[in-house]
Amino acid sequence: MHPAATDTTRGTVIRADRLAFHPEGPCQVACAVGPHLGARTIRLDVVRIPAGATWKRPSGTAEENVAVVFQGTGQATSGRHRRPIAAADAVYAPTGDDCELTADRDAPLTAYVWTSRLLPGRPRATAPRRFTSLWDTTAQLTGFTGTGQAAPPARTATMNFLFWPGTGSPQLCLHCGVMQPGEYFSVHVHPHSEEAFIAFEGSGQLHLDGRWIDAEAGDVLYAPPGVPHGTRHPAQDAAAPRFVTCGGPTPFDPMLYERAGLSSEVI
Repeated sequence: MHPAATDTTRGTVIRADRLAFHPEGPCQVACAVGPHLGARTIRLDVVRIPAGATWKRPSGTAEENVAVVFQGTGQATSGRHRRPIAAADAVYAPTGDDCELTADRDAPLTAYVWTSRLLPGRPRATAPRRFTSLWDTTAQLTGFTGTGQAAPPARTATMNFLFWPGTGSPQLCLHCGVMQPGEYFSVHVHPHSEEAFIAFEGSGQLHLDGRWIDAEAGDVLYAPPGVPHGTRHPAQDAAAPRFVTCGGPTPFDPMLYERAGLSSEVI
């Protein structure tokens, strides 16, 4: 496969083993996507929390946070709301609310955290969804054939909508793509959104600007506005483990919800 891009104006793939961590209190944090890649609306951090420790991101009046547990168990707080969490659980902290993650006493916790400053004019929900799981199938996109940058595949993957306008998220979103062997989430572009997503489970390939790149769990893709991207599970063995990704465009792209026959109005 081709190596990851070095010209970050066209996006890049960041390998999990190449992340540079720095201390933040008792925790270790690596900025995978942010201004160093030219990102203007999205930041994606990887947070390692030691057993029994707490990581907290205070939210400003115009900032949203979404956290996905990659490994471990613990507790999550979104504003005044608190829940137990485990791998594949997700937390949304709307503007003005803190996002806090605490690892259980017997093991560390690793989470990926998306952060965005709310753009002017974005509405705010009064009772947004705060907790969910990557496996929530309540709202989905199936049969997605892309936006014309590549020929549509024969087998399309399924995308779960987890945090999106229909759950009260005005800008940040979280989607989960579940691919069985031979399935694609078709190549597409977001004209006005930055895309940041991770390979969450299994092995597969990420498309970035005309290239397919091998990916393992923990790897990150960043695509600026207008840069083609997608995912696929190229395995030929039908019994191979699934390939799962999660993340999404920021600000959310109404096109995805329109393709699913859903409203993109914030509720």
